[in-house]
Amino acid sequence: MHDDRSLVEDRLRRVLEERIRPAVYPLSVPLEVRVWHAPDEPVPVAEGLAAVPRPIAEGTRWGRPWGTSWFTVTGTVPEEWAGRTVEALIDLGFDGQGGPGFQCEGLVHAPDGTPIKGLHPRNHWVRIGAPVGGGEPVELRVEAASNPGFFNSRAFRPTWLGDKDTAGSEPIYTLGRVELAVFDETVWDLVHDLEVLGQLMAELPPDRARRWEILRAVETALDAVDLGDVNSTAQAARDALAPALAVPAGPSAHRISAVGHAHIDSAWLWPLRETVRKVARTASNMVHLLDAEPEFIFAMSQAQQLAWIKEHRPEVYTKVKKAVADGRFVPTGGMWVESDTNMPGSEAMARQFVHGKRFFLEEFGIENEEVWLPDTFGFAAGLPQIIREAGSKWLLTQKISWSQTNTFPHHTFRWEGIDGSRVLTHFPPVDTYNCALEGRELAHAERNFKEKGRAAHSLAPTGFGDGGGGTTREMVARAKRLRSLDGSPAVEWEAPAAFFEKAEAEYAEPPVWVGELYLELHRATLTSQAQTKQGNRRCEHLLHEAELWASTAAVRCGFAYPYAELDRLWKTVLLHQFHDILPGSSIAWVHREARATYAKVTAELEGIIDAAQRALAGRGTGVLRFNSAPHRRGAVPALGAAVPGAATEPPTRVVARDGGGFVLDNATLRAEIDDRGLIVSLVHLASGRETLVPGRPAGLLQLHPDLPNKWDAWDVDQFYRNTATDLTGVDVLTATADGVRVTRSFGASTVVQTFTLSPGSGRLDIGTEVEWHETEKFLKLAFPLDVHAERYASETQFGHVHRPTHTNTSWEAARFEACNHRFVHVAEPGWGVALVTASTYGHDVTRTVREAPETQGTTTTVRASLLRAPRFPDPETDQGIHRFRHALVPGAQIGDAVREGAALSLPERVVAGTSQDAVAPLVTVDQESVVLSAVKLADDGSGDVVVRFYEAEGGRATVLLSPGFKAATAVRCDLLERPVAAPEPDAANLTFALRPFQLCTVRLRRG
Repeated sequence: MHDDRSLVEDRLRRVLEERIRPAVYPLSVPLEVRVWHAPDEPVPVAEGLAAVPRPIAEGTRWGRPWGTSWFTVTGTVPEEWAGRTVEALIDLGFDGQGGPGFQCEGLVHAPDGTPIKGLHPRNHWVRIGAPVGGGEPVELRVEAASNPGFFNSRAFRPTWLGDKDTAGSEPIYTLGRVELAVFDETVWDLVHDLEVLGQLMAELPPDRARRWEILRAVETALDAVDLGDVNSTAQAARDALAPALAVPAGPSAHRISAVGHAHIDSAWLWPLRETVRKVARTASNMVHLLDAEPEFIFAMSQAQQLAWIKEHRPEVYTKVKKAVADGRFVPTGGMWVESDTNMPGSEAMARQFVHGKRFFLEEFGIENEEVWLPDTFGFAAGLPQIIREAGSKWLLTQKISWSQTNTFPHHTFRWEGIDGSRVLTHFPPVDTYNCALEGRELAHAERNFKEKGRAAHSLAPTGFGDGGGGTTREMVARAKRLRSLDGSPAVEWEAPAAFFEKAEAEYAEPPVWVGELYLELHRATLTSQAQTKQGNRRCEHLLHEAELWASTAAVRCGFAYPYAELDRLWKTVLLHQFHDILPGSSIAWVHREARATYAKVTAELEGIIDAAQRALAGRGTGVLRFNSAPHRRGAVPALGAAVPGAATEPPTRVVARDGGGFVLDNATLRAEIDDRGLIVSLVHLASGRETLVPGRPAGLLQLHPDLPNKWDAWDVDQFYRNTATDLTGVDVLTATADGVRVTRSFGASTVVQTFTLSPGSGRLDIGTEVEWHETEKFLKLAFPLDVHAERYASETQFGHVHRPTHTNTSWEAARFEACNHRFVHVAEPGWGVALVTASTYGHDVTRTVREAPETQGTTTTVRASLLRAPRFPDPETDQGIHRFRHALVPGAQIGDAVREGAALSLPERVVAGTSQDAVAPLVTVDQESVVLSAVKLADDGSGDVVVRFYEAEGGRATVLLSPGFKAATAVRCDLLERPVAAPEPDAANLTFALRPFQLCTVRLRRG
C-alpha cells in the first residue's frame, strides 16, 4: 500500500479548520451592544447595572488600560430557531497573542445581576437555551476588564502599562462580533472526534498498525462529509469514526488523573484587586461547567482566593459551597496562598498552612492531605517537616521541570527534609500546569514518565491558568473520548487526593530525594524588588514580637489579646508571600501597593507591641529593655525584659591607620579599614585568627551587568559574573564614635557604607545605604574569607541547609545563586565565620585556592546580593533609596550564627517611664541550641498559651521547657494547635528529646 499519510493528514487539517469547525454555528444574527465605561476603579455590580450605556458598534475601540466597561447585550431569538440550541457569542476584542487571563476578559450577568459565566478568548459563548423558544428576548450584562497584555509582541520589553498611574488612557481593545448563533452539537462532537483521533494519530509511530487504522477511519469520515452541507452529514462522519474511538486502552496504558484546574496568580501582571475579579470569573465558569458535565471535577487552591469570592461575590460562593458539598469542586493545597517557599521565615511558612487549612476546615469541613504548589520557584529543605506538622503528607509541583541545566530524575518520589521528615511528591510528567488534554501533551506525559515499570499513574492539572480561566468544555470533551482509547494514556477526572492514594498504593518504595528542591532558573527572584523583601522580613519579625508581648501581657496583667487584629495582619503578610509578589516578579502596581501595605502593617504592629510592653512595664520613671530574641542579651533574658545594666565594656577605640584609613578595636575584634573604605583585616583577638584573605578586601561592593536572556525580573544568568566592577572610589571617609563612614559614587548612584564595632561586640556591623539609579545592573557585597570549607550552611525554615562550595557536578554548578534567611555560615574544623543579614536573601559562595607560598590556602568568598535593576515587568525596579544591614561574625560556630542572625533582626526595645524592674519570660528553655520561634495565645480564643520551638544547630537536644506561669496541662500539638499526643505528666517541668532540626509545638492550659 502506498504511504498516503501526509495527504490524509493535510486534508484533515484543512477540512476541519475551514469547513467543519465553522459549521458548529451554522446560523447567526447580530446582537445590539451598548456600553458604559466606569470612570476609574471597578464599581459594585448594582452600580454597573444601573448605569446608562451608549451604543457601540463592532470595530470600535474601547477600554483604557486597567479600565472596567459594562456592556449591555440585547436581541431576540428568531422565530425559525425555535427548538434549536442557541448561544450568544461575545468577542470583546480577544487577540491571538495573549491567552486566557492575559488580555481582556469578562463576567456575564443576568439582568438582575446574577453571575452566569466568565468570558475569555477560549470560552466566549453563553448558552441561551437548549432548546430555545422562537421570539425569546435576550439580555446579558457583561462586566469587562480591559487588562493590558504583556506576553505578546512586548514580552520582556520595558512597558509603562504595569501601573494604572503610568499606563495612559487610550483604548487598547477593539470590539469584535457579538451575535446570537445556533449551536450544532453534532458538528461540535465531530470536531472533537477528529481532533482527538488526529492528535493521537500524529503521536503514534508510523510502523504501528493503530496509526493506520485511525488514518483510514479519518479518511472514511472525511469522505462522508458533504463540504457544502456539513451539518446534514456530520452524523455520518461520526458514525465512520465510532469504531476507531471504541477500541479500548490496553491494560498497560499509562493512567492520567486529570484534575480540573485554573492556576490563578494572586497578583502578577495584574494587581490584587483584579485577582479578586479573576477568581470570581473562573469560579463562575467552573460551577457552570460542573452543572453541565457530571464526570468533571475541579480543584481550586489558595484559601485567600476563596475568601475573596466569599467577601466580594457571595452569590458565586453559594454555588461553590454547594459544588464542594457534592464533592465536585475540591478545595486543595491547604495553604493561604501558593507562596514562595524559599524566603518566608519559619513561622510564616507554618502559618500559610495554619490559615489555609483552618479556612478549608471551617468553611467546607475539608482537611487537605495534599499540598498544591505547581508554580513555586523551588522548595526549601525545611518544608517537608512543616507539611507533616500541618497534618499533610503529599506534595504536587510542576515547576522543577523548568530547570535549565539538569533534568530531575523522578516524577513520583519521597522528598526528605532537613529533619528527616518525608512527603510523597509528584511532578506531573506532562510538564505543564495548564494542560489542555491535547494528544501531544498526553504522549509527552507517557514518554516522559520516569517511573515506568514501577508505577503507571501521573496527574495532569487541566485548564487555563496563571491569569485564570480554568477548564473548558472542549477539554472535557477530549477527556470523554480519552477515558479508554487504544494508543493513548487513559484519562479520568479525579481529585488530587484520589490520585495520591493510587500513587501511594502502587509505588510502595519510591526513590528518595534529600534536601532542597532547587529550581535551576528564576534565581534573581531572591533579590528583585528589595523593599518588598524588606517589608516581608520586617513584618514577620514584628508579628513575632506582637504575639510574644501581647501574650505575655495577657497572662501577666490581663491585657486584651488582639486576636482579630493579629489574624488579619498575618493573612495580609501571608498574601504578600505569594510566589510573584515576594519574589519581585510582578508589575509596578503590585509592588507599589505592597510597599504601602507593609508600611500600614508595620505601624499597626508597632502599636500592638508598644501597648503590650507599656502594659507590662507599668507607669513610672524607670527604663526597661525588652528582648524579643530567643537568646539572652547581657542582663536581659530571652523573651523578657530587664533594667539596663551599667556599661561594663570598654569603649571601642577608633584610631588612624598607617597608610590611611582607620583601625577599630573593642578588645574582642580588631578591624582595619583602609583609605578606600574597605575592610583589609579583621582579627578575632581571643584566638589571634585573621578572618580575611591577604590582599583581598571585604565589604567590597561589586557591580555586574545584568541582562538575562529572558525573564528579566526572574533570572540572573551565570554569564553576569564574566564582568565585574569593584566600587573602590571614595568621596568621603570619616571616623564615627565606634566605626567608619564612607561615601562613594558610581554611575548615577551613590552609596554610604558604615562599619561599626560596638563595645564588647563579637561582630562587625556593616550598614549600606544606596541611592540606586542604575538599570540592568546587579550589586553584590563581597567578603573573601580565609576559611577552607567544602560546604557552607544557610538558614532556612526551622534550621539550616548545607550546600557545597565547589562545582564538581552540573547540579552544584547550577546553584550559583541561592537563598539564605538570616545567616550564611562557613567553617573549617574549629573555626568559622558567619555573615548575618537583616533583610537580604540571595547570595553566592565560591572557593578558590591561593598558590603563592606566602599566602597559600583556600579563599571562600561569600557575597550578599543587594540590588538589581531589571526593566520588565516593572521598568523602574528598585529605583530609589535602600538601606541594608549585615554583620560579619569571626570565630562563629553555627550556634553563634543562629544567635547573631536573630539578634540583628530583633533589636532590643527600650521603654521609658516604667514602674517594673523586670518582665519574666513567659517560657524558657535550658538549651542554647533550642530556639523558641513563637509564643502566643491559642487561636481559638481559649487563653491557652502556645509555644513552638526547634533544634537549631543540627544535633540532638534534650530540652527543659519551663512555663513562667502556672500551667494546668501541657500537650504536644500540630501547627493547627490540635493535640497529637497524650498530655504531659508534669506541666511545670516539660522535657522533650529533639532530633536534629525537629520542631515541636506545645499547648499550655493556664491554671
